[in-house]
Amino acid sequence: MTAFADVHDESERLSRDELAALQLTRLRATLHRAYERVPHYRQAFDKAGVHPDDCRTLADLSLFPFTTKADLRDQYPFGMFAVPRSEVRRVHASSGTTGRPTVVGYTDGDLSTWADVVARSIRAAGGRPGQTVHIAYGYGLFTGGLGAHYGAERLGCTVVPASGGMTDRQVRLIQDFRPEVIMVTPSYMLTLLDEMERQGIDPRTTSLRTGIFGAEPWTEEMRREIEERLGIDAVDIYGLSEVMGPGVAQEFASSKDGLHIWEDHFYPEVVDPLTGAVLPEGESGELVFTSLTKEAMPVIRYRTRDLTRLLPGTARPSFRRMEKVTGRSDDMIILRGVNLYPTQIEEILLRTPGLAPHFQLRLTREGRMDALTVRVEARRETGTAHRQTAAAAVVRAVKEGIGVSVGVEVVDPETLERSVGKIKRLVDLREPKEARDRA
Repeated sequence: MTAFADVHDESERLSRDELAALQLTRLRATLHRAYERVPHYRQAFDKAGVHPDDCRTLADLSLFPFTTKADLRDQYPFGMFAVPRSEVRRVHASSGTTGRPTVVGYTDGDLSTWADVVARSIRAAGGRPGQTVHIAYGYGLFTGGLGAHYGAERLGCTVVPASGGMTDRQVRLIQDFRPEVIMVTPSYMLTLLDEMERQGIDPRTTSLRTGIFGAEPWTEEMRREIEERLGIDAVDIYGLSEVMGPGVAQEFASSKDGLHIWEDHFYPEVVDPLTGAVLPEGESGELVFTSLTKEAMPVIRYRTRDLTRLLPGTARPSFRRMEKVTGRSDDMIILRGVNLYPTQIEEILLRTPGLAPHFQLRLTREGRMDALTVRVEARRETGTAHRQTAAAAVVRAVKEGIGVSVGVEVVDPETLERSVGKIKRLVDLREPKEARDRA
């Protein structure tokens, strides 16, 4: 097998023109594969009046229909597969908490590609062969744990497959095994930091030097909090199960200016969330991905619902960057005519002295009006009087910065439920009809 370093260097030396030519070749092959082997795509292309041969340039991809999460659920469990079941080496799936889970499959080739792009991502983040990587993403049907695991091994690292939960043990393993790299959700990293401090450990004295955080949107304020408390480089990794898993895009520790998309494997577009029209580079909208090398389950123009924009590459000029995801189009809260996202609230909380970065938004119905309450944990040293001052400061900042009134409840430390996977920031407690209307 070719050494990973050689694959890494060759892929990232491509010029923009060479990359575009490779993308077009792979895109045309993927469109044909999907049309010929997946009945859903044949029907969708025929209904849209397009054929794979109509794709003569990269811009022609806009002629083809989108794929949505609903399409994947409708084809549950294996209707989107483009290979016989005998060629599928692994399946992953979403939690299915809001309906049927979405199922994805991988061939041997897919698993190798996945390991390569995650290895490339860890290297971009600052990880190097021979280092130890502590993986606290959940293992199992969730793609985070195993995706990070095989990528770290492909790079030549030692893996500590800690998975999620058992926070006190995680801290002990970090102290005893002395990993240089940790891969985990940013919200759970904050939980680990709280536990270190509870045990009397100064997080800055640990062996950790690089944190690779993903699976949920997080803000620059949260990055600063983690870096200051832990003394590491905190960088973003992006991926989603439907496209591959973690390793679709990665932020470089050397620049920390957004995530470079591994465009030799994943072709990005940004579209208007309402009209679906492709937006020019630099304009914000919904991120859409087409896989270029997936065998078991190619995806064509998958609507991620993640909001970002595309920018020119920096650390790797040939690969475009995506800005840190600011939220999801389906996470947007419309409160008395004002649009807001959980990340906007998070930014305010992290700027407010005395408050921890653990919070939850609760939507309720008061009479004919929707109401939003921010429940946020106090830091351990925050007294009762300071809590009241902090709550008032948040109310004022939300009103001035976002333009809507909210309630704020400051609760004791470790009151809110922690998540080791994707954190659930919003709890909708309205009547079912209003909840359905929002969806």
